[in-house]
Amino acid sequence: MDAAARTALAERYHSVRSRIPPGVTLVAVSKTRSVEEIKALYDLGHRAFGENYPQELREKQPMLPADIEWHFIGHLQTNKVKYIAPFVHLVHGVDSIKLLDELDRRAAQHGRTQDVLLQVHIAAEETKHGFGADEVLALGAAPWSWKNLVVRGLMGMASNTSDHAQVLHEFEVLRGVFDQLAGSFGPRFDTLSMGMSADVKEALAAGSTLLRVGTAIFGERDYSAA
Repeated sequence: MDAAARTALAERYHSVRSRIPPGVTLVAVSKTRSVEEIKALYDLGHRAFGENYPQELREKQPMLPADIEWHFIGHLQTNKVKYIAPFVHLVHGVDSIKLLDELDRRAAQHGRTQDVLLQVHIAAEETKHGFGADEVLALGAAPWSWKNLVVRGLMGMASNTSDHAQVLHEFEVLRGVFDQLAGSFGPRFDTLSMGMSADVKEALAAGSTLLRVGTAIFGERDYSAA
């Protein structure tokens, strides 16, 4: 990255940070971004980065500082858990019992406890992943079976729509489920992951404690070389 690109990155980053209240975690979505871009943001003091692809994350992780908190924010297939199990800080999109089983097994293999977020399906699109609200509430009411996993909270994605009222409503539904689960998963249940570059305002209004922001920080991707 040249000096101009670094300056632009710093300006975008500080602009995003200035709009986020204290106590809300900002995860910089770095999928498909270069190690150089991630390191430039790291040099500005940022530590939490989000990736969507297990193999890409596995390749990047050893090339970057060890104190980065890696968040896996994409749809995770059980056969890809092995790539990220040794080091991932938080898995956001846990959407099935099968995935809970595999994350628990891999965490045990590595002698660590894995923090996870349960993904709740709140969007109008059927293509979005996640447990139903009733399923998550049932998990909270039953004895917790996964000894190596800690549920830190919930994650959800709103519909891809320009209807801001609908987006806000969907986030408020997720917040309602989160509030109902207070105390169900223990004292570390404190994270409500919702909101991306396009719907930060609505997510914050609904009580998000963690935002996943990519383009607003890193800028639009350059596809000219493709």
